[in-house]
Amino acid sequence: MVDVASSCGPPRKACIIGAGSSGIAACKTLREQGVPYDCFEIGSGVGGMWRFQNDNGLSSAYRSLHINTSRDTMAYSDFPLPKSWPPFPDHSKVLKYFESYVDHFGFRDTITFRTKVVKVELVGQDDWDVTVVGPDGESRTNRYGAVIVANGHHWNPRQATYPGEFHGEQLHSHHYRTPDVGLGKRVLVVGFGNSSCDIACELSRISDAAFMSVRRGAHVIPKYMFGRAMDTIIPKFIWERLPWWLIRPVFAYGLWLSRGRASWYGLPKPEHGVLQEHPTISADLFNVLGHGYLGIKPNVEELCGDSVKFVDGSVEKIDVIIWCTGYNISFPFLDQQIIEPLNNEVSLYQRVVHPNHPSLFFIGLVQPWGAMMPLAEAQSKWIAKLLTGESGLPSRDEMLAEIQHHRTRISKRYTHGARHTIQVDFYPYQQLLKKMAHRGRKWPKRPLNKTLTGLQPAKPDSRGGKWPESPLNKAA
Repeated sequence: MVDVASSCGPPRKACIIGAGSSGIAACKTLREQGVPYDCFEIGSGVGGMWRFQNDNGLSSAYRSLHINTSRDTMAYSDFPLPKSWPPFPDHSKVLKYFESYVDHFGFRDTITFRTKVVKVELVGQDDWDVTVVGPDGESRTNRYGAVIVANGHHWNPRQATYPGEFHGEQLHSHHYRTPDVGLGKRVLVVGFGNSSCDIACELSRISDAAFMSVRRGAHVIPKYMFGRAMDTIIPKFIWERLPWWLIRPVFAYGLWLSRGRASWYGLPKPEHGVLQEHPTISADLFNVLGHGYLGIKPNVEELCGDSVKFVDGSVEKIDVIIWCTGYNISFPFLDQQIIEPLNNEVSLYQRVVHPNHPSLFFIGLVQPWGAMMPLAEAQSKWIAKLLTGESGLPSRDEMLAEIQHHRTRISKRYTHGARHTIQVDFYPYQQLLKKMAHRGRKWPKRPLNKTLTGLQPAKPDSRGGKWPESPLNKAA
């Protein structure tokens, strides 16, 4: 059964794809601004990747997963986490936070669960036909005046390829859940990011032997520096006002004082400076290296059946390989002619707006030095102002020029790789998003509905900024 709603009859709606940490920020913001929308989530609950064993089949959360940015830094602006919670809570607490956020602001009924978006097609110049399949298997198509994509970028695993064959067990970190897979076995973890460090440290304590293969060195940042959460060491106003090249030596010196040199732990010396690669955050790595539980190996050269050969000529017998080789950015519901993220590069104005289709937005498609949630919230607020006509966008040429400028800056600062194509600095980017609405007052405006033009923001919930009195808070 296909039901295509007419785009002529008011009110035109926005469509939000996904109800993870970014999607729920969009729902809450659009609801407050009076922008009508539908939100579709393939799983049976909110939370996205933070829902362990999510029945949407897309979560990469493992049982021991904890946040790498501190509690207060990751919170939405008007809904802080309980101070009684640890500074780095695990996925179960993070999910409770999202569930309580949705219920506190009262928009759960605007999310249609167990519904998959299978196709998003451009109609005319501004409208979109969105086809979804519900739990009954029936498909339906509705027309929207704007589409907000919040499907995440940690669900489509990227697999590395090497010569030879491996006869043992292997899996991508996306499918890793518990350390049982390495119990009493010889394990190799390939990669040097946050997940690879977590998994390698966990496996090293129960395996017969554990190794981590790294292509190049990295600046491993502990979760605590000088007794404080590492992302609170440098005050917010410094991140906002000083350029990264001036902050870098200060942060590097503090890192050296608190941790020493990477080579002291048997890690390869980084070939790049601090803040020139997405951070690898781990306090446990230094411990397992110091205890001799984990061996460091260079890049894989060849798979040799029941063993692995490395580029330094060494060979290790291996039973299990965990590939922590990152993810591909993909949008299976969008035509490649609209957006095709080759090598994980996406051409979006300020990492949010499609320059050729300004009614197509993306939330959470960034890799920040910091938490995603406040940035998704800031992106949502900017989009809401665009949809209400309070703000506008520059010309297509100006948007394309900004995209190219950003790419040039990224290529000069960061090591080359797919993981850095969507990199942003947390505080400067957050400030930029806040400024965009003000700048947009002079640019052409394209409100979702004419009736929304000049709309005054809804009065915030009187409880906003306070954790709700609930069993969750009392149990925290």
